[in-house]
Amino acid sequence: MISIRQRREIRATEVSEDFPAQEENVKLENKLPSGCTSRRLWKILSLTIGGTVALCIGLLTSVYLATLHENDLWFSNIKEVEREISFRTECGLYYSYYKQMLQAPTVVQGFHGLIYDNKTESMKTINLLQRMNIYQEVFLSILYRVLPIQKYLEPVYFYIYTLFGLQAIYVTALYITSWLLSGTWLSGLLAAFWYVTNRIDTTRVEFTIPLRENWALPFFAIQIAAITYFLRPNLQPLSERLTLLAIFISTFLFSLTWQFNQFMMLMQALVLFTLDSLDMLPAVKATWLYGIQITSLLLVCILQFFNSMILGSLLISFNLSVFIARKLQKNLKTGSFLNRLGKLLLHLFMVLCLTLFLNNIIKKILNLKSDEHIFKFLKAKFGLGATRDFDANLYLCEEAFGLLPFNTFGRLSDTLLFYAYVFVLSITVTVAFVVAFHNLSDSTNQQSVGKTEKGTVNLKPETAYNLIHTILFGFLALSTMRMKYLWTSHMCVFASFGLCSPEIWELLLKSVHLYNPKRICIMRYSVPILILLYLCYKFWPGMMDELSELREFYDPDTVELMNWINSNTPRKAVFAGSMQLLAGVKLCTGRTLTNHPHYEDSSLRERTRAVYQIYAKRAPEEVHALLRSFGTDYVILEDSICYERRHRRGCRLRDLLDIANGHNASLGTLVTATGAGQGRDDGWPRRE
Repeated sequence: MISIRQRREIRATEVSEDFPAQEENVKLENKLPSGCTSRRLWKILSLTIGGTVALCIGLLTSVYLATLHENDLWFSNIKEVEREISFRTECGLYYSYYKQMLQAPTVVQGFHGLIYDNKTESMKTINLLQRMNIYQEVFLSILYRVLPIQKYLEPVYFYIYTLFGLQAIYVTALYITSWLLSGTWLSGLLAAFWYVTNRIDTTRVEFTIPLRENWALPFFAIQIAAITYFLRPNLQPLSERLTLLAIFISTFLFSLTWQFNQFMMLMQALVLFTLDSLDMLPAVKATWLYGIQITSLLLVCILQFFNSMILGSLLISFNLSVFIARKLQKNLKTGSFLNRLGKLLLHLFMVLCLTLFLNNIIKKILNLKSDEHIFKFLKAKFGLGATRDFDANLYLCEEAFGLLPFNTFGRLSDTLLFYAYVFVLSITVTVAFVVAFHNLSDSTNQQSVGKTEKGTVNLKPETAYNLIHTILFGFLALSTMRMKYLWTSHMCVFASFGLCSPEIWELLLKSVHLYNPKRICIMRYSVPILILLYLCYKFWPGMMDELSELREFYDPDTVELMNWINSNTPRKAVFAGSMQLLAGVKLCTGRTLTNHPHYEDSSLRERTRAVYQIYAKRAPEEVHALLRSFGTDYVILEDSICYERRHRRGCRLRDLLDIANGHNASLGTLVTATGAGQGRDDGWPRRE
C-alpha cells in the first residue's frame, strides 16, 4: 500500500565493484532452492488456511442471518399467506414474479406473461422485463423447475436460501478484498467479524430479502475485489485477462440486478477519473474499466428491451465524455505544477460540460423522463430551491432518504470500527495528498505508477482506488441514509486492511522514531488479534441471546384482508390503494393493480399521485372519476395513513398531497381524517 523507498542510481564504479560480489552469490546458489521451497510451501499453506477461513466465515454468516430470519418470523411454521405478507412493500412485488413464473404452465408462457403483463398496471400492457430488474426471479424460477428438488424444498425456501447464500459470497468477497490490500488473511477475518458485529448498519437482508440491493451488492463486492487485484502492477497476461473477465461478469450481474446500478457505477467512474487525472492509476487500466462499465450497461440495456433509462444514464454520458476529452487533451500530464494544474482544471470543466451536453441530447432524443424524480429530489435535498413537487417531497419526508443519523457512529464506535477507520483514513488521505502533489509537480513526468523517487512516499494503485471509493461512498451515505450499506461494508474492509498493513505501521512508527521491522510485525498482527478477542468477548454473548430469542409473525388484519379479497372478489377485479399494500395484494391474491412501488416510470408516478387523491382535499366526484379512469373496482383505505403519526406535520401523505394540489400552502390549519367507514356515507375519509 504505502511504502518509503530509495531508488539507487547505478554508477559505472558500482558495476565494477559488483563483480566480486557475484562470486560470493555463486557460492550461495546451492542454499537458495531450499529457501525458495520453504517460502513457496509457506505461501501455499497460508493460501489454503486463508481460503478455508474465508469460505467458513462466509457460510457461518449466511447461516446466522438465515437463523435470525427464522427466529424473528417463525417462518417455517406460519401459513403461506403470512410468509408472502412478510415480503413487505416492493419486496412482495418482486417475489410475485418469481411466483408467477412458477405457476405458469411452461417457461415460454411464463416469459410471455412477463413481457405482455396487464395485471401490474390496470388498463395497460407493460413489459416487466424492460421496466424492472427481475431477471434474477426468472432465472431462479427456471432453476427451480429444472433441479430435482421440488419434493424436498418449497419454492419460497429455494428463493430465500439463494439470497442468504449470496450473503456468504458477499462476506467472502469483502474478506478477499481486505486480504489483497493488506497481504494477510487475518485482515479479511477482522473485516468479516466487523461486518457481522455491525449487522444493523451493514445489511438488512434478514427482513428485506427480495430487495434488489441484496441481489446486487454481492456482485458489487466481487467486482471491487477483482478491480483491487487488477490494479496490481506487473500482473501476468493470463492473470490480467482472467481478472478482466471476472470484472466484466460481476459488473454485468450487478447492473442486471439493481435499477440504481448506474448511479453506483457513476461514483466508481468518478473514482477512476480522479485517480487517472492525478496519475495514481495506469491510464490503460482506467480505460479498460471505463469500457467494461459501458459494455455491461449496454448489454443490460439490450436484455431489458432497450430500456431508455439506461441509455440516458449519466454514467454512459460521463464515460464517453472522458474518452472525448482525452483525445482533445493529449498532453494532460506534462509541464510544471501550475501548468498541469491548469490543464487538469480545464480537463475537469470539459468533461463536466460534455457530460451534461451529451446527457441532455440523449434524453431529448429519447424523450426520457424516467429518472427526473431523482434529480428533483436531489435539487430539493441540497436546498437548490423549494419545491411543491409531490414525488420529491415524498422522498424528502422518508427517513431512509435523510441524513445519516448520528447514533450510527455510536454503534460503529462500540465495535471499534469507526475509530480504526478514522485512524487508517487519516493516514492514507495524508499520503494521497503528498503523492498527488508530487505527481503534479513532476515536470519531467518520468514517474510511473508504483515507483517513487528518493525519499518520496508511494501509494499503490489498488490502495488509492479503495481510498477514493470509501470517501465518495462515505459522502453518499452521510447525505442519504439508505446508501449507508455501500459504505459501512467497505468501511470494514478498509479499516481492517489498514490495521494489518505493514506500510501503514512503517509510516507511523517512522514518524515517531520507533521504526523497527520486528515492531511492524508485532503491531500488524497483535492489534487485529486483540480487536478480534475484544469483539468475541463483548458481542458473542449478545449474539447467542439474539439467536435464542424466538418471535412470531403477527399481522392478522392484513391476513384477513388478503383472505377476504381471495374469497369475495372476482379474479379480474382492479384494486387501488397505497403502493406498499398493493404489492402484497398482487403477491397474495393475483388481482390487478392500479399502481405499485416500482417508481422508476413517469406515467406510473402520475398514476400513483392520482390514486392517492383518496387521501387529499378533493371532492368525492373528482376522486371517483380518477379511479374509474384506471378501471378501479375496489379501493383499500388504511387507518395508518388516515391517522398517520409516523411523520411530522407537513410530511404526512395527506399534507404532501394538499401542498402539491395547492390546497394547503402554509399548513396553517390542522388537517385530520375520520377514516374509512366513519363519516360520509360514500365511505371516503372526511377532512376537516
